Amino acid sequence: MFTRLFGKPKQEADALSTLDKLNETLEMLEKKEKVLLKKAAAEVEKAKEFTRAKNKRAAIQCLKRKRLYEQQIEQLGNFQLRIHDQMIMLEGAKATTETVDALRTGASAMKAMQKATNIDDVDKTMDEINEQTENMKQIQEALSAPIGAAADFDEDELEAELEELEGAELEEQLLQPATTAPVHVPAGRVPIRPTAHKNVAEEDELAALQAEMAL
Repeated sequence: MFTRLFGKPKQEADALSTLDKLNETLEMLEKKEKVLLKKAAAEVEKAKEFTRAKNKRAAIQCLKRKRLYEQQIEQLGNFQLRIHDQMIMLEGAKATTETVDALRTGASAMKAMQKATNIDDVDKTMDEINEQTENMKQIQEALSAPIGAAADFDEDELEAELEELEGAELEEQLLQPATTAPVHVPAGRVPIRPTAHKNVAEEDELAALQAEMAL
């Protein structure tokens, strides 16, 4: 338990201290490289001066030292490359370790949550919700049910009475005579009513027949 608690911070501290040390070494190598570059450039200038002074032997010695400096510069470059490689690998390993730790922490939290949430408790909660829903449904049905005199009405009898009313209404509509269409009279004209000449003639003929019978 104590190893798990204190091991990870110690590992992180070791990784950080190692990175710091590599950075310091890299800075030291870069400084040495700059010094050697200056020395190599100085030997070139000396060789030029000896060449102008016709001192060939001294000029060659300067070039030899320049070559030695260049070899050291190349070696320092290889050292720097290796240190960069080591730093990249260490940083990658550190990132991998942090990722694994984060995943492990997430898994532990998920496991703890699953322990806190028991499947039996979930089933019990769902049963309670279903029971409450059913009770509420029954309450709503009870509130919507008719009460008093309306509760004694038979829905089937009411439906049958409504069908009889609809049938009687339809039969009454079928028995009504067809209405005559109104006569269209052009604007400005008065409709001509049929004269009563025919009725007057019939009455005269009837009176004459009665007079003959009286004689």
